[in-house]
Amino acid sequence: MGRRALTREEVLGAAALLVKRHGPAALTMRGLAAELGTAVTSIYWHVGNRESLLDALVERTVRDMGDLRPTGRTPAQRIVSVARILRRELRERPHLIAMVHERGLTERMFLPAQQALVHEVHAAGLRGTRAADAVRAVQFQVVGFVLVERNRERSPVQSPGEGELWDAAAAPGDPALSRALARPADPERLFLLSVRALVAALLDGPAPG
Repeated sequence: MGRRALTREEVLGAAALLVKRHGPAALTMRGLAAELGTAVTSIYWHVGNRESLLDALVERTVRDMGDLRPTGRTPAQRIVSVARILRRELRERPHLIAMVHERGLTERMFLPAQQALVHEVHAAGLRGTRAADAVRAVQFQVVGFVLVERNRERSPVQSPGEGELWDAAAAPGDPALSRALARPADPERLFLLSVRALVAALLDGPAPG
């Protein structure tokens, strides 16, 4: 029995996995064909040349980033869920996100998340400039946090590190703070802490003067 024919979506899925693991420079038509166990001509038939393949991957990434399903009983909870989804997606596919950015499609990529946030801030009673500021504040918080995370992950080993810098003498009268700062940061906990605080202030705080 012959092998089932490949589909274009299967080719794009395999290409996206290669880019996620190794970056776009590692994506070759021959390597992709080997990954899929097919002939190079089959890859060209489904997606065209390499530039066409990269363009298709960018479009696929933009589409996938738009697949947002907020969860939670309140607008605040659903806004936090959108932020968590956005952070997860940005962290899971940095090379693909960079390709989207290089092609000038970043704003289009973020539009579905903005639309989801608009729906929730409206549900919370915000309108006009205050609603727009809330949407952008959440978006900027997510993107900024991810950039800081990635910078910390890529930075060289620090010497001395936080664990060596913070001892009881570094914060007289608050040894618990010194012990906490000497431990490695928990990005997930800090992200939720910062987003929840931001959302609470945006939804419950006074209107800007």
